[in-house]
Amino acid sequence: MQPSFLIRHTLRFLIVLNLFAGYRPSAAQTDMERLLSADSVQHHDGEPVEATFKTTRIINSQSVETIHRHELDFKVDHRFGDIGGANGGAKNFFGLDNSTDIRIGFEYGITDDLNVGIARTKGATRVSQLYETNLKLRLLHQTTDEKIPLSATFYTSLVIPGVAADEQNDGEAISYRQFADRFNAVVQLIVARKFGERLSLAMHPTYIRRNTTADYDNQDNLLALGIGGRLKVSRRMALVMDYVVPFRPTASRERYEEAITALYHPLGVGLEIETGGHVFNLNFTNATAIQEMQFIPETTSSWAKGQFRWGFTISRRFMLGN
Repeated sequence: MQPSFLIRHTLRFLIVLNLFAGYRPSAAQTDMERLLSADSVQHHDGEPVEATFKTTRIINSQSVETIHRHELDFKVDHRFGDIGGANGGAKNFFGLDNSTDIRIGFEYGITDDLNVGIARTKGATRVSQLYETNLKLRLLHQTTDEKIPLSATFYTSLVIPGVAADEQNDGEAISYRQFADRFNAVVQLIVARKFGERLSLAMHPTYIRRNTTADYDNQDNLLALGIGGRLKVSRRMALVMDYVVPFRPTASRERYEEAITALYHPLGVGLEIETGGHVFNLNFTNATAIQEMQFIPETTSSWAKGQFRWGFTISRRFMLGN
């Protein structure tokens, strides 16, 4: 991807986004700014703790948050190429000439505690052209009187790759004998706690089911554990991070690394910036993929080798009803 192409299309996207924003009633804008500034509001005992995280995603990982009833959250995630290492450096403008993955998605609040979403992701492995539908259900709200000390949210997504089947039979092929072979599922229980007004921490027990894998990567069922955090540093800015450990058996890991390359745990760090109805997340991560069914089992980039990349997430919320 050439820099001029990236700049041209980024400008077009921002113009279109602001045209949409221009048609939103001012009352809705006031409501959105109030929701995004929730952690600065004084709460009474027994009320739910608000804004444990500011968006539904931390960096790579989901957050405990759901959007409100009748809200539509339009989210764009982008990952560039390696900043350093063999594929980075000045020749690729430190990764900005390349794009490893892009995701465009919509989430809608059926209730304050139940969200549904759809997304299209480029994909960062041989399994690409990902179509996703997801559901998020808030189970517990942490309360200010500590009667409920934690927040908990259930998240699941179904991912179907649109890439054509590879009919080769060499142990590395991706073939689909029937349509059900394309189904991939992610299930998470996200548990989080907000400590005071500045610090939030989360834990993500995760199960991934991949129906089609190559012979060297036949880990169809995978468990993982993620952690995430947010540290507020000013009224509109916060530091965020997440880290995931997949529990791949030693034999499966060695088979993959012998056939392809070494595997690493995905780690992301970033800066979150709030501007009214927008939340910008500027981050660095060694994960090339965005979707959980890809970046958790198949992160092959190393921070120590300079194989991390700049990425960003733009979240724009619209109020569609009262």
